[in-house]
Amino acid sequence: MGLDEDALDYHSRDPPGKIEIATTKPTNTQRDLSLAYSPGVAAPCEKIAENPERAFTYTAKGNMVAVVSDGSAVLGLGDIGPEASKPVMEGKGVLFKRFADIDVFDIELDTDDADAMVETVRAMEPTFGGINLEDIAAPECFEVERRLREEMDIPVFHDDQHGTAIISGAALVNAADIAGKDLADLDIVFSGAGASAIATARFYVSLGATKANITMCDSSGIITADRAEHEDLNEFKQEFARDVPEGDLADAMAGADVFVGLSIGGIVDETMVQSMASDPIIFAMANPDPEIDYEDAKHARDDAVIMATGRSDYPNQVNNVLGFPFIFRGALDVRATEINEEMKVAAAEALADLARQDVPDAVVKAYGDQPLQFGPEYIIPKPLDPRVLFEVTPAVAKAAMDSGAARKELDLDDYVERLEARLGKSREMMRVVLNKAKSDPKRVVLAEGDDEKMIRAAYQLVEQGIAQPVLLGDADEIEATRRRFGLEFDPVVVDPETADVEAYADRLYELRQRKGVTRREAEELVRDGNYLGSVMVEMGDADAMLTGLTHHYPSALRPPLQVIGTAEDADYAAGVYMLTFKNRVIFCADATVNQDPDADVLAEVTRHTAELARSFNVEPRAAMLSYSNFGSVDTEGTRKPREAVAKLQADERVDFPVDGEMQADTAVVEDILNSTYEFSELEDPANVLVFPNLEAGNIGYKLLQRLGGAEAIGPMLVGMDKPVHVIQRGDEVKDIVNLAGVAVVDAQQE
Repeated sequence: MGLDEDALDYHSRDPPGKIEIATTKPTNTQRDLSLAYSPGVAAPCEKIAENPERAFTYTAKGNMVAVVSDGSAVLGLGDIGPEASKPVMEGKGVLFKRFADIDVFDIELDTDDADAMVETVRAMEPTFGGINLEDIAAPECFEVERRLREEMDIPVFHDDQHGTAIISGAALVNAADIAGKDLADLDIVFSGAGASAIATARFYVSLGATKANITMCDSSGIITADRAEHEDLNEFKQEFARDVPEGDLADAMAGADVFVGLSIGGIVDETMVQSMASDPIIFAMANPDPEIDYEDAKHARDDAVIMATGRSDYPNQVNNVLGFPFIFRGALDVRATEINEEMKVAAAEALADLARQDVPDAVVKAYGDQPLQFGPEYIIPKPLDPRVLFEVTPAVAKAAMDSGAARKELDLDDYVERLEARLGKSREMMRVVLNKAKSDPKRVVLAEGDDEKMIRAAYQLVEQGIAQPVLLGDADEIEATRRRFGLEFDPVVVDPETADVEAYADRLYELRQRKGVTRREAEELVRDGNYLGSVMVEMGDADAMLTGLTHHYPSALRPPLQVIGTAEDADYAAGVYMLTFKNRVIFCADATVNQDPDADVLAEVTRHTAELARSFNVEPRAAMLSYSNFGSVDTEGTRKPREAVAKLQADERVDFPVDGEMQADTAVVEDILNSTYEFSELEDPANVLVFPNLEAGNIGYKLLQRLGGAEAIGPMLVGMDKPVHVIQRGDEVKDIVNLAGVAVVDAQQE
């Protein structure tokens, strides 16, 4: 099937379209329904009648945006009318929800009269927290937006005008920096003089460009002062009329620093690009065919050409999804009365800054593992970069507060954490640990320190103040990687091949001389990062250790077990995964270490997993899992978890509820637990699940992760005498940073 057929099938599958209404409160009982509607709904109605602002407290208004269009200027399709534009507007709603968790009603108006549109939209103000105007033809779109902004007390934003302006503005800031040119000195040429071009030109001036240096061309050529005097140009084109000789686009581009295409495909050739100034900046944003193909623009010049388009198959895609979801998110959360110029500039500057930061592995993978590093091929972030939410949105919210557009003040540090939580429960949980780590950073040895991911993780640990990383590895290789990625920090590096490790060899020999290790072997072993890091932690020259990125789990775990060993109150280590669902968190143990634990091991693993849960501010409720419920089956396998429960319940150190043996659904489903087994020590569903053996633990957590849609953090090693965590091979930089944060909190407790 071709793309068109796939798209038609996608949209027509039952249920048709792309959106639906979902409830956010329980509706399972008669009482639920009486609260949702009659008679309970009267109470919030009366409160809102007393003070309309309470609609933000008792209704969804504060998270609701209307996407409004008349279908008169749909991108790539033209004037197709309101009904035909509905798939586009539904799609816009999908993007709002996907990227910023904003709910949308799409509203298609069957009118081409500006007065009727303004009156209709203005009358909907009680329903919505913001209005996104979409695909409305110029020049009517200017009037509609201007009047609605004047007449409404909620944000009104025409994305076709301002979205492209903001995203390409961020690109322009970075492109000028890479080209070594000042914004104020740039000679900028526009192809196109519609709503998007006018708004973009205005916005470039807000960013620092000089209006007198902007030349705008329409289908008749350069918009000159003479044309403005003798032709019937609309007021918006007249705004950018220049007192220059008449000419066509080719004349305008000669000597220009920047070309901005918001017109039609194929109107620029290589000769026109060759006529531009040195290191030209070309934003060919016509869709689906740019004004000049990426390859042709690059081929036209021997010097650097910084190129952006509207297409996802070329570098530097100017995609409006980088703007509107996050701008509205910030505006809604401070209850802004408008989206003003300060908020738009803040969004562009935040995007420009984000492009200069190290790119997460997940984003790189999403774009085919192509290199993503600040430079001519990467001047704006990718749309799937999750950091845009908590980088751009707070910047918009702050600008709203600073400029007086906000009706609600936010603590920005707290706000960033709440935004991160929108990306998933795991981020919310990790923020608890990372904040604890930042309060007292500790020295964390990264055993495979010359690996690219470890170096990038070390940079983030330093930048965020989470830990004091120590990189073990080839010092020259580490420095070369640091430079290649442009990581501006001075890492602590210990090169096992050149450093003085005599004292560590002595200590390793002392620890292992009766385990078959000779003095010479000890000298050789400490040249291995796993052994060296383990001895450094054991001797107190570091507080914690991470390893395993390039090793099998057992071989990575063996050195720290041999050198550091288990804690004084522990005989066994265990691997724990934290699984985060939308509204709950579960710790799964043991999933990596003990193959066939007996009752003593199960009891010990449970204790240490409960301690780990508390480091995440989770009060543990532990369940020993089996295929039996409280003695319903009596075998050697079911007796082990039963005996472990008895040991824990008799242990004075255990101050959390624990019960079992029980089946998995009994442990996690409240109705089963309370209605059938009301005698259980667990009053609420368990959040610590202890599996009867390694096989069950590994299978269980992976099924929960893949089929249950959980995010997994771990494995986190518990029971060690000092903090050690073994990373999974192939883990991403964020996983390393997260486990380093856990290790720091472990060390703080030590």
